Amino acid sequence: MIEVNKDNFAEEVLNSDKPVIVDFWGPSCQPCLKLMPDIEALSEAYKDKVKIVKLNSAENRRLCIERRVMGLPSFLVFKNGEEVKRISGGELTKSDVEQLIIEHI
Repeated sequence: MIEVNKDNFAEEVLNSDKPVIVDFWGPSCQPCLKLMPDIEALSEAYKDKVKIVKLNSAENRRLCIERRVMGLPSFLVFKNGEEVKRISGGELTKSDVEQLIIEHI
């Protein structure tokens, strides 16, 4: 999975030719860390249809503020440079994220 930050966010997310799901996570967020292996598996399974990238919120606070990400984990879907949907919350499961992928491919 690609790690995005302020330097490559526009290139990897906003200018992508396929849908992008950004996983906003944090190193002290236990639900984020628990979900990460599942997200990496989904990234591999759907790599031909959607790009899944991760963004460390602790290192990219300004991007989190710009995107109005208030809680973790948060998953934002971008198509053609625009945010089209988001889900967030500590109770998210792999199937929640997979449903999000299926809705947008």
